[in-house]
Amino acid sequence: MKDLKEFEISFVGLKEGVHHFEYIIEKEFFDFFEYEEFYNSNVKIDLSFLKKATMFELEFSILGWVEVACDLTNELFQLPINSKMDLIVKFGDEYNDENEELLIIPHTDYKLNVAQFIYETIVLSVPLKKIHPGVADGTLKSEVLEKLKEFEIKEEVEKQTPDENINETIDPRWNKLKDILIDKNKSNGTS
Repeated sequence: MKDLKEFEISFVGLKEGVHHFEYIIEKEFFDFFEYEEFYNSNVKIDLSFLKKATMFELEFSILGWVEVACDLTNELFQLPINSKMDLIVKFGDEYNDENEELLIIPHTDYKLNVAQFIYETIVLSVPLKKIHPGVADGTLKSEVLEKLKEFEIKEEVEKQTPDENINETIDPRWNKLKDILIDKNKSNGTS
């Protein structure tokens, strides 16, 4: 993908009303933006383009998956993407994209490239923490998970009273220190 011309919509020749555009987004699309978080992708974009006399209404429907690395295990998996985005395009004196839902383009423009909007919507659809589904349900077998299990804190439940547990876990050298402390308190008259 040398350029993004396939994402340009020439609206000068379009009649007023609804027009539909379809795009398939694969890895090369993200390579163009130098985005390296996705190892592969297959995302379908359905764009509904409503042309009115003085403005356009765009509705992006995004459905598919992107292949990402799990944040815990670094295993690759296909993360489902299902998102929508609405954009209103109006004409003005100069280009202005400060508002995420409103785009102002110059009166002299005759085409609109939607690639940047598609890119941002897909990237923002990915959660901050990407966890392999096999981690949550326990089906993923990975060296990293096995190593993490080795370091997991194990809880031991014993059928003893709390006093018995304390006496067993205290190092006998500490008991000598307690005796010194008790003797000191008796000699000061504080006990």
